[in-house]
Amino acid sequence: MTPAPSRRKVLVIVLAGGEGKRLMPLTADRAKPAVPFGGIYRLIDFALSNVINSGYLKVVVLTQYKSHSLDRHVTTTWRMTAMLGNYVTPVPAQQRMGKHWYLGSADAILQNLNLVNDERPDIVVVVGADHVYRMDFSQMVQAHVESGAPCTVAAIRQPRSLSDQFGVIALDPGSPGRIRDFLEKPKEVEGLPDAPEEMLASMGNYVFDTPALCEAVSQDANTPGSRHDMGGDIVPAFVARGEAGVYDYKINEVPGWTERDRGYWRDVGTLAAYYEAHMDLVSPLPVFNLYNRDWSIYTSHGPEPPAKLVEGADGTRAESYNSLLSPGVVVTGGRVSESVLSPACYVDAGADVSQSVLLDGVRVGAGAVVRRAIIDKAVEVPPGARIGVDHEEDVQRGFVVQDGLTVLAKKQKVPV
Repeated sequence: MTPAPSRRKVLVIVLAGGEGKRLMPLTADRAKPAVPFGGIYRLIDFALSNVINSGYLKVVVLTQYKSHSLDRHVTTTWRMTAMLGNYVTPVPAQQRMGKHWYLGSADAILQNLNLVNDERPDIVVVVGADHVYRMDFSQMVQAHVESGAPCTVAAIRQPRSLSDQFGVIALDPGSPGRIRDFLEKPKEVEGLPDAPEEMLASMGNYVFDTPALCEAVSQDANTPGSRHDMGGDIVPAFVARGEAGVYDYKINEVPGWTERDRGYWRDVGTLAAYYEAHMDLVSPLPVFNLYNRDWSIYTSHGPEPPAKLVEGADGTRAESYNSLLSPGVVVTGGRVSESVLSPACYVDAGADVSQSVLLDGVRVGAGAVVRRAIIDKAVEVPPGARIGVDHEEDVQRGFVVQDGLTVLAKKQKVPV
């Protein structure tokens, strides 16, 4: 007897080995999924919260690039009850199949098929680790089982004008639930029948019947010219055989959603996208609602005390509006506006931080000015310094200036 969808054993594989070159210098010392976001979170927390909220409690996180902080975060934060056999465990690259690291996302799964064989799931859910969104994967698994396809790709509707930024899915007119073509960043695409100005873009999330996935990555290992990539090689192979279905993210229902944040999904893989996603969070009515307690985003940020706003030594009042202040933040006579301050940040008297993102432990000295900046951990801004005010001056001091933003690396020195 075939088990009902709700009774099928599911293993989740999170692909978290991304280097994130476009987020440099934020990824100079960490993997992309470990990049802090929204004050207290890491990017991987969104993917892990989604699968846990979906009821899937057996999760392996495949890591590779500069993975220490990512491994530590997953190990210390995502602890499941061992009594029931549940786990979220990081698995670093181990060279199990020769003296080479992962050659791509498909090769990462191939080198860890021992985990699949040990767990013996009916279905494997494969998700990326570096997008900001909410999704109930149990609904996608249900649709996958009902479709009969061995492979299902999650897709989100995007404007046709953005086709050159995504893997684009073309549907089979005779069977709208099946994928006819999988196009990698095409310049022109057809619109959808029910929305001519929209297209379906791959979200990088997949559901597979276990035998089909194991066979696919094994065959791909011996395919000449393959990049060993899930989106670039594995999914197109299923499409070529007429065995790939699509799951439209539009039909996913997440508890606590409002019409405003329904279907929110962001790839924050560039500095500009990362910054804009933060500016949405500090707006009076953000599109993405961090306060949806029916589908919480879980994390751990350590034993920090509550945020504190106090007057400075000279009696100057602290001010803050349209901002996120994380635990451990202290603003003493300074001003913070339209900004995200991560745990343990400090803003001294007379300092002005506006439209900026400060990561953990950044200290802004008295009278300093920080505008439209992203400042990585443990940077000390000297009293009276200016960051983001004069871009030519920022470049001369060795800061990254891109898309109108000034970006400082972790522990980067700020010349006086």
